[in-house]
Amino acid sequence: MSKMLASALLSLTAATGFAQSNLGAACGCPTPVSSRPTVNVSTLTDNSGGAADGELLAPNTIFDCSKTWILDKKVYVPSGKTLIIQPGTVIKGNAAANPADATCLLVEVGGKIIASGTEDCQIVFTAAADNLDGSYPISNIGQWGGLLLAGKATNNLTLAANGPFQAGVGDGRLCVADGLGTFEGFASSNSKNQFGVNLTAGGVFDDNDNSGILRYVSIRHSGAVLQVGGEINGLTLGSVGRGTTIEHLEIVSCADDGIEFFGGTVNVKYCTMLFGNDDNFDWDDGWRGKAQFVFAVLSPSSSPDADHGMECDADDQKSNNTPRSHPVFYNATFIGKDKWVSTADNSGMSGIRAKEYTEGEIYNSIFANFRYGFNVSKTIPSGRTWEAYHNWSTAAGNGTNSLKVKCNTFANDTAAFRAMVLDNATTTPMTAADSTQFFTTDLNTSVSTIPGFLYNWAINPTTNAVTTQFDAIPNPALSVTGCPTPPVDGFFTPTSYRGAFAPTGDSWLSNWSYSTVLDVTAGLQPCPADINNDGIINVSDFNAVLGAFGTSCQ
Repeated sequence: MSKMLASALLSLTAATGFAQSNLGAACGCPTPVSSRPTVNVSTLTDNSGGAADGELLAPNTIFDCSKTWILDKKVYVPSGKTLIIQPGTVIKGNAAANPADATCLLVEVGGKIIASGTEDCQIVFTAAADNLDGSYPISNIGQWGGLLLAGKATNNLTLAANGPFQAGVGDGRLCVADGLGTFEGFASSNSKNQFGVNLTAGGVFDDNDNSGILRYVSIRHSGAVLQVGGEINGLTLGSVGRGTTIEHLEIVSCADDGIEFFGGTVNVKYCTMLFGNDDNFDWDDGWRGKAQFVFAVLSPSSSPDADHGMECDADDQKSNNTPRSHPVFYNATFIGKDKWVSTADNSGMSGIRAKEYTEGEIYNSIFANFRYGFNVSKTIPSGRTWEAYHNWSTAAGNGTNSLKVKCNTFANDTAAFRAMVLDNATTTPMTAADSTQFFTTDLNTSVSTIPGFLYNWAINPTTNAVTTQFDAIPNPALSVTGCPTPPVDGFFTPTSYRGAFAPTGDSWLSNWSYSTVLDVTAGLQPCPADINNDGIINVSDFNAVLGAFGTSCQ
């Protein structure tokens, strides 16, 4: 057998019996995790019941891996203070009897979190009941709140009335003053729940603001509902600045979005989202950051009406406030789960759901197994002259072409792929001009299969038993000839393929990532059983290695 095949099988074998009960062993942490004494984090916070309730008291609080840290209330890192979480540390969130009491960790404006794990010593946030042996059902969503970061970078929130969709305020669900918002579901009267700056009071945005470091961090079973329409995401980023480092981040089994951005300029890299019950990536209120190497797989039991790979908004109230959201994406892979049912507004299960004036750039990515690949709103709201469609279309657009979707591959997105245009409860297929732009000019492709890429998968969400693995690594690589290449700007990594993973060698998924714990993927290499990389495991693969049995792998 080839070295690649042998390596892949070894990786697969190692993953199969692997659990994280020994998390942190490689960096000297006590194992198993169950042997570590627990500490209620509330003992380190203000417990006065006043405005500062739940805020950490020490200038620098350290969570180390000698203990398991229990979030037994909403815990806040206040301005001027830092929470340091060491590699191999486990933080568990208690479930709450009342929705409003959902536990979470919130880093306030001016506060910092330094959670810098390593590839073999991840930092894990999870539910209190998770024993970290891989048996805690992936269907257990919303067991605690999640992680929230607040910063001072630019957003487009305003109290000024800008049209009938605002009911008198700019994004009225969140805005408390020009430039100042409140996290969804939290009390707006307390500044510790707010993000951004109060422009009316003389505040100034800082796009280089630094809220700390999240590196090799896994957030599991989060997304508790605080109130109707106010769920906590796995990771919520409110006006977080580009001085913040977020890389090698994993969100597992979240009841709401994996990551949601409310304005800000923060960049993210090497992000994995598995089995979430809502959107994987959601942006709003003027997010203008960058993202590369993003991998997401929808929940096998998620609702069909509002779950997308990307939900892309400039402002939920269609206010047309500026700056509009304009992130730049390269190298993402989003895998849906056969949810092709029709919904009331025909928006359900889209790889890219672009609406509410969003701008942005999405290059060299893969969207598989969604109802729609690219679903962009075309209906023009009252009092406006364009929508997201017009930001995208060069023929019928507003002249900006500020929404770019180029060099992406859409696989098995409905029986025959069409870029759908939302028009209330009806849709219209792409026009001839749309087709020319989408396929010919922008080099997007619509295919039923991709060599070496297996997107049909099966897992029992109660037992976590994987009966069919997916393989998210096309082999050979999908062409990027004529496509934009990631700019050399200190953030993006040069690549020559579509999707989140290179076609050869180890992927960037950590050996300690949750997908390898459950053995959902076919190892960290391209699918080890698909020897000839034709996307099908059959007798041809067996014949390809038949003569190699008994030979050395050296």
